[in-house]
Amino acid sequence: MSERETAQHLQAGTRDQWSSEPAFVFSMAAAAVGLGNLWRFPYMVGENGGGAFVAAYLIALLIVALPVMMLEVAAGRVRQGSVVTTFRGATRLGVVYGWLVVALTIVITSYYLVITGWTLGYAVDAVRLELRGFDDFTAGYNSIWYFLIVTALAALVLLRGVRAIEAFSKVLMPFLALLIAGLVGVAATTDGWSQAVTFMTTWESGALARPELWFFAFGQAFYTLAIGQGYLVTYGSYIPRKTNVPRASLIVAATETSIALLAGWMIFPFVFAYGLDPGAGSELAFSTLPRVFEEMQIGAWLAIAFFGMFFAAAFSSCLAGLKVIIAAFAEELRLSNARAVAATGALMVGLGLPSALSFSPVQLQVAGMPFLDFLDQFGGTNVIVASGVIGAGLLCWALPHGRVVYALGAKSRWWSWRIFVVGRSLPFAALAFVIWRLLTG
Repeated sequence: MSERETAQHLQAGTRDQWSSEPAFVFSMAAAAVGLGNLWRFPYMVGENGGGAFVAAYLIALLIVALPVMMLEVAAGRVRQGSVVTTFRGATRLGVVYGWLVVALTIVITSYYLVITGWTLGYAVDAVRLELRGFDDFTAGYNSIWYFLIVTALAALVLLRGVRAIEAFSKVLMPFLALLIAGLVGVAATTDGWSQAVTFMTTWESGALARPELWFFAFGQAFYTLAIGQGYLVTYGSYIPRKTNVPRASLIVAATETSIALLAGWMIFPFVFAYGLDPGAGSELAFSTLPRVFEEMQIGAWLAIAFFGMFFAAAFSSCLAGLKVIIAAFAEELRLSNARAVAATGALMVGLGLPSALSFSPVQLQVAGMPFLDFLDQFGGTNVIVASGVIGAGLLCWALPHGRVVYALGAKSRWWSWRIFVVGRSLPFAALAFVIWRLLTG
């Protein structure tokens, strides 16, 4: 497809679209902001050295993750199809990679739905003024029941298509940003504020020399911007013709990063004020904030507001992941939207139950850790980094430069030059890193 044919394809209007560029920005920001930033970023910071991780994460995001984000959005815009359709159009082997991305998104979304169930359960408990600690909340089978409820709710929303996601996101993002900023203001008045500032802005000498730190930082940067999971390609396929992809991507990335950093400033002051462990892992927000709200005068109202918004943000992440899967099933298997939604919902129920059972009396474990934590560490870092690297390489080496430049929707070629430099060099840099790690043990 030439640049002229690409233009005609983009103007054909044969596919649903976001109503405007701001609508895409709101929808894409809501898709990644939920669990990637409110839930995962603080606990990754806590487990990986505080300020050292924050510094490595910001470097990875600005230098590598942002150009790859623009590349995936532009690729989706060129092909105007699912992630499988997009990579099939890039190269013959792309269809295999496209389905691998769908498989990865299936795995990640299956445990996203479980965690989103926790947020719904906490929101319900907050309304009932019966907020419990995480161990008490998961002592029974709440993880399973709320997981099933969230899966059913997501299916109902997705039956209405992209405009339902757009409307939901436009309401969510402003309220979420205001609420988090307010909670950061409250956190700044606690005794743990100065300790949290030190924790998130300083690090020991030599901390940035640890290869594992950089690996986790790249994983979180890719996770934050939803790289390698099909979100960007799928959402990019619905972009209206006049959208400037670099500008929209910069706004989304700035929003995502700001929310992630604010989440850290919101949680860690309370963690240190109450003598809790910053390296508590995936349950950090759920074990910290209920205790905090219980001690505050207006804690009951803040708990309702926070966990209500936390559920809405997490739910938006689930919608994005499910949309990737549904789009692939509908286009590749020739299913109607309703049948694709039903098939995806059934698949999520089957695959999500082991993660739900890992935080129940069954306590399902793999390699000595809860099944959900195992999936997140394996899929949320290792596989996402590999997927993002492979995808960037495939697109940059297979797609003609002119098609990507046109799909970016920007007159300046500076971003396209940077995108291709990063995308083409990433596979070689990743291979060199793996070889170096094997040689150095």
